[in-house]
Amino acid sequence: MGVNISAPYIYVCTRMRVRKAKLLPKEEYMRMLNMSVSEITRIIGETEYKQEIDELGTAFEGMDLLEVALSWNLAKEYQKIQEIAPGTLKAFTQDYLRRWDIQNILTILRGKVQGEKTGKIKEILIPAGSLDKIMLDRLLAEDSNDRIIELLKGHRMYAVLAREFPAAKESGSFSHMENELYKQFYAEILGDTKAGIKGGASFLSYIQLEIDIKNVKTLFRLRADAQAPEGVREMYISGGTLSPTDFTSLNAIRDSNEFIDQLRASVRNESLHTLLDEMKGRKAMHDIEIRLTRVQLEQMEKMSKRNPFSIHPILVYLEKKKYEVFNLRALARGKESKLPSDKIAEYLVM
Repeated sequence: MGVNISAPYIYVCTRMRVRKAKLLPKEEYMRMLNMSVSEITRIIGETEYKQEIDELGTAFEGMDLLEVALSWNLAKEYQKIQEIAPGTLKAFTQDYLRRWDIQNILTILRGKVQGEKTGKIKEILIPAGSLDKIMLDRLLAEDSNDRIIELLKGHRMYAVLAREFPAAKESGSFSHMENELYKQFYAEILGDTKAGIKGGASFLSYIQLEIDIKNVKTLFRLRADAQAPEGVREMYISGGTLSPTDFTSLNAIRDSNEFIDQLRASVRNESLHTLLDEMKGRKAMHDIEIRLTRVQLEQMEKMSKRNPFSIHPILVYLEKKKYEVFNLRALARGKESKLPSDKIAEYLVM
């Protein structure tokens, strides 16, 4: 970021490294694989989640307590980081966390369609984007999804939601609408990173990596789906190193090894190349997705080391914290469903 690094940048990036060091290590997850939901709750009640577990312990129990405590803690952390990030780092952090608006809206819409209780939907919402807790509560209080979308008039997501929701409602699938929302989200972020703002180039390098990983995951999902949707090109997100032409032609390749060789030639990323070589002959989709996520996190760490006083240390912490919550949820849900420990371990991002 150049020689002139201000004290607030140094302070916040150092704070992120301290926070990251407090995240649960792999050994802790391995230990939790042999515990019950109540034992897992007790253990995390002795960590950074203590305040939430203590506060919520009188109103919730079991799996509900764990779900709400994890959501509260993640939202609190993300809000805190937005408060302490200085200058352009704050703007980039807020940009990046807008993805939670998409996730929260989709969680509410899907939950309503599936007839979930409002309380259950609320447990897993993370008010970390531009839609705060008060707005999310207002949306949750509505009975119809059409009304929820009307309430979002004026929000940057509204145009896509209004355009895509009728078809999603009719088909019962939100995946196309979700993809359109992410396309808009990345297009806006790419615009911001290229607007000449200080530190924009660092942010851009990470966003391009994320878009590449997202497109590669989509290609693998399309291969795994026996009834791949029409209009595959529409699922492509632009802005990464993978071109739309490559995306379409890769999707047309049926032979697995040929697909991986071509994908390797199309994506400019050494770590992805190594992973793709290991993936030949692999079938389980969750295994492929988790390995791609791990590559993404490793790449972020490398970027963070190269740019220690930039947006990267913040992004690394935001993502690693998200996956800590993801892992704890997967562990507890797996235990509650009586899944064997080795099966649960396959879903953890460690």
